[in-house]
Amino acid sequence: MPEGPEPLDWEGRALDCDNCRFRMRLDLGQCGQGWSCLNDRYAKRIERFFLLNPELADENLNHPYFETRVNAARHASIFRLPRLLEDPDPAVRAMAILRLPQTSAERLMADPDRNVRIAVAWRLPPNKLLPLVHDDDPGIRLVVARRAEEGMLPVMICDADPEVRAHLVRRIGADWIDRFRADPDPLVRRDAARRRPMLFVEDPDIRVRYAAAEEGCEKVLAHLIDDPEEIIRETAKARLAKLEGAADVD
Repeated sequence: MPEGPEPLDWEGRALDCDNCRFRMRLDLGQCGQGWSCLNDRYAKRIERFFLLNPELADENLNHPYFETRVNAARHASIFRLPRLLEDPDPAVRAMAILRLPQTSAERLMADPDRNVRIAVAWRLPPNKLLPLVHDDDPGIRLVVARRAEEGMLPVMICDADPEVRAHLVRRIGADWIDRFRADPDPLVRRDAARRRPMLFVEDPDIRVRYAAAEEGCEKVLAHLIDDPEEIIRETAKARLAKLEGAADVD
């Protein structure tokens, strides 16, 4: 049964199976209007067509509709893909990046489209990500924060985006956590407090001190057990009781 929007081609015209050069696929049950067609404007039908007919991908990399080229690129021979790095559509360039060897990704580090650069950031080896550390788009920098080698992370400590800094604080070496004590975002400091609680026992934000109370050792809890906030005091007492109980068992 047909699904999705009305079956039309990428220019909004009615599909013409009789004059399609892949008409024989219809007789084989590998395509059909409303569910599998490379000329349909609906991406899911194009995707299904190439799933059923992957051997036709190579010859459709020049199709005028970008969705068809993207889905053809998923299945085409890798040797046919380098020219797609110059495709006018960013979705096609991104697909080529994700399938080609990592060295190809370096060619599009400065691509004007963020989705292409995100594909580049996922595809590059971790030790090649430094040029993207200062990308204008926080989404690209977030991928770098997730994938870069640990030694590269300190250069991103002052990143303007709090989500990037929050991810950094979860991965960066413990010796760098003190650099986040003055971070303007309390949620970043909260994540930092989970790694080095003692540094944050006097933080002005209750969420940060609560994280310290949840993760702290006896020395940390000694500071928090008299916290002005009741929930912090209760959490510190519960944590302390748990640690003492564990010590008794040992």
